[in-house]
Amino acid sequence: MLDPALCARPLSQWLVLKSTLSHWLMTPVLVVIPLTAFILLIKFFPKWRWKRYLLVMGSLSLAAYFFVSFPATVAIASKGLIAFLPEDPGRKADAIVILGRGSYMRQSRVDVAAQLWKSKRAPLIFASGAGDGADIVNMLKTEGVPKSVLKAETCSQTTEENALFTAAMLQPMGVKQIVLITDSPHMMRSLLTFRSLGFTVFPRPTPLPANLSPTRRAMMIFYEYMGLFNYGIKGYWQPHNAQMEPNPHVAQQQAVNSRSL
Repeated sequence: MLDPALCARPLSQWLVLKSTLSHWLMTPVLVVIPLTAFILLIKFFPKWRWKRYLLVMGSLSLAAYFFVSFPATVAIASKGLIAFLPEDPGRKADAIVILGRGSYMRQSRVDVAAQLWKSKRAPLIFASGAGDGADIVNMLKTEGVPKSVLKAETCSQTTEENALFTAAMLQPMGVKQIVLITDSPHMMRSLLTFRSLGFTVFPRPTPLPANLSPTRRAMMIFYEYMGLFNYGIKGYWQPHNAQMEPNPHVAQQQAVNSRSL
């Protein structure tokens, strides 16, 4: 059991800023109109020293936004995120782990997890994510999965915390091999993070919802590239023992420690 204080934490300022920035970028009118107005406004200052520099930066930013949102660019970038994913070997695992990513992502994950459990891929299903874990468990119950095989943590706010808190709860139970369920763009970052904590991971990516807007799809995909870079430079994928490295943020009743976030 994780320290209840973890669940009572407010969202970090960085996560709040990231959510606000994501909402802004995923709403074209909030990007295109301000950038266009900025470019036009600069032209009213013919003798301004920084005029040319600002015009170039504004124009490049507008062009980059359209380029990133272009369907062909999104398709190529999407394939890049899944090109090196290993295939699910179909072997039995110790647990099925579902990562939460919001209400609009839940149903496809629940459907896959329920099907895997009914085909006896693993005896346990574990849901991870603040705002998602409990709801995923309830949805699995309606799919006919018994309460006795369902566990969850509802404290993690990031992919790194998904992995840390899952390890803190499942590894003392002897869970080593997991079938990991998350959306396709998110899978590579998730797989590498869970591997770093000693799990053998069988990936089962789910597609993004068909009704997702093109801009939102594009921003999610390119956000994952930034996440891969960020996690890589922070060393989150270096192998380490979750029970040997001190971490004041992760606590179990049996004093299981993990790495510093």
